[in-house]
Amino acid sequence: MDYTIINQDTWERKEYFEHYLSSVPCTYSMTAKLDITNLRQKGLKLYPTMLYLLTTVVNRHEQFRMALNSRDELVLYATMEPCYTVFHKETETFSNIWTSYSDDYETFCNRYKKDIERYGNVKQFIGKPNIPENSFTVSMIPWTTFDAFNLNTPNYKYLVPIFTIGKFVEYNRCFYLPLAVQVHHAVCDGFHVCRFINDIQSQINAI
Repeated sequence: MDYTIINQDTWERKEYFEHYLSSVPCTYSMTAKLDITNLRQKGLKLYPTMLYLLTTVVNRHEQFRMALNSRDELVLYATMEPCYTVFHKETETFSNIWTSYSDDYETFCNRYKKDIERYGNVKQFIGKPNIPENSFTVSMIPWTTFDAFNLNTPNYKYLVPIFTIGKFVEYNRCFYLPLAVQVHHAVCDGFHVCRFINDIQSQINAI
């Protein structure tokens, strides 16, 4: 794991960071409907593909790779790893599993498959141990679609983004997937979230 400690005294975002972390603690979410028609037409598995695309775009943008470490230092991770939920029908609970990212799609999907085979039936909150410090969370709730989704996170020092994926719907022969992006305003503004969502859509179109 590689990271850089941000020098807040010379950081151009210092004023905004302090305001939204301390003066007016603020997290927010934005939900978008992604056009995943291309993924459906190609017959790609949705969950690993979205995990790959999300991680690819997260690793492109600094605003989604920032966190406060155990010493309350603001750090920028060089890369991030996806940590995602797996549902257990028998107990109606879920487990968290993480997969080491690769910028090669097939390599990542193979790692995902191996992790699911090994840890997918572990009925504990942490299905795969040793979750990396430089990880972000993705949840899949495929039982309904939604137009908005919000998490209540009273820990205002949690700066890492959280992504929630819902059930896709078909409309006029196109398929749309709801994606909720939860971020901390101290490190991420509306501009950055919109750019992220547009980037994800571009990656879906191009895959």
